[in-house]
Amino acid sequence: MESPPQQTSSSMASSALNNTKTAELDAPLHTIGFEFDDLSPSSVSGHLLVTPKCCQPFKVLHGGVSALIAEALASIGAYLACGMKRVAGIHLSIDHMKSAQVGDVVFAQATPLNSGRTIQVWEVRLWKSNKNCTTSKSETKQLISSSRVTLVCNLPVPNHLKEVSLPFRKHAKL
Repeated sequence: MESPPQQTSSSMASSALNNTKTAELDAPLHTIGFEFDDLSPSSVSGHLLVTPKCCQPFKVLHGGVSALIAEALASIGAYLACGMKRVAGIHLSIDHMKSAQVGDVVFAQATPLNSGRTIQVWEVRLWKSNKNCTTSKSETKQLISSSRVTLVCNLPVPNHLKEVSLPFRKHAKL
């Protein structure tokens, strides 16, 4: 029986930092094991190890989880892009092209298509990476879903929620 790959102390520290970052920024994403990699007004990205916690009964990534990731990443990007004013998603469209199974690592990236003052539109792509067994250097990305999220932005932030911006200021590249 093959033993699992060992993590180095630096990769474990990086994973712990990303996990803490996710816990501070988005509780639902943290609950399913999502980890943020990059946060900026022009790109929000991260990854998820597919576990039974985020799968439908057939052991494939639940489409609702893909939608959760899409809306969360687009909302965070829009929030950063509009100067940390409140945002609200008003439309989500998602297409599922391939499945991801338990054990797959899914990567996600949100990028703005339009960063208007009132309305923003973000594209969110999820893909899995497959390394070709015959050549160790060959790696292919398989798009598993593509989303478009429309958000209204620059909404006022109530006084009792002003501290919401603190973890974003800590972790985002502004």
